[in-house]
Amino acid sequence: MPRLLDVAERDRQLADLPGVATGAAGCLTIAVRAPSFADAVRLVDRVAAEAETMDHHPDFGLSWRTVTFTLTTHSARGVTRFDVELAHRILAAAAEIGAETLPPAERVEIVLDCLDAAAVRPFWAAGLGYRDHAPLAGGTELHDPAGRGPVLWFQAMDAPRPGPPDIRGRFHLDVYVPDAEAPRRVRACLDSGGRLVTDAYAPSWWILADPEGNELCICTRAPDPTA
Repeated sequence: MPRLLDVAERDRQLADLPGVATGAAGCLTIAVRAPSFADAVRLVDRVAAEAETMDHHPDFGLSWRTVTFTLTTHSARGVTRFDVELAHRILAAAAEIGAETLPPAERVEIVLDCLDAAAVRPFWAAGLGYRDHAPLAGGTELHDPAGRGPVLWFQAMDAPRPGPPDIRGRFHLDVYVPDAEAPRRVRACLDSGGRLVTDAYAPSWWILADPEGNELCICTRAPDPTA
């Protein structure tokens, strides 16, 4: 398995790669704007050929003239030398077609303040179907294995916030799952240390809470039985 790059080594290798940014999920991101849609398609074709040569394949998105690439080594759960090498090749291919490198997109994540991240994180992993990820800067996040959902970050608190729950800052998430998946997801939350707040609205949704009372709704497309 390829070796994961640490922060210092990653930053050193990216120093001569302007336009390459570190993404939210232990990845590198590149966004370029081609002169035309046809040029954007040609760029994708060129990068695909390079990726086949390396046997290391990026994710990409195409929106008119803009192409975005996401590079990560899934077996290492982060950035390795293969991602850096492929980034070099992508920038070279982009330069050949006259594409403009765009600034990196802003990172958006959801933050949950908690006293004991190790205690509450398994609940959220089970409820969202997410996986643990140790970012290069340290600590642990939860990531959507499909790469579509937001990153969930656990911020340690020294002490509980004062005040009753109805006036303190808090949040809850709704996650929609297939009807048949909902009971298994609820059971996984309970097995990971969560508790059932109410199932009065099942099978439309269940309200659960992690060990510190932060709530999650497991939702389906079924009609609300109380409506």
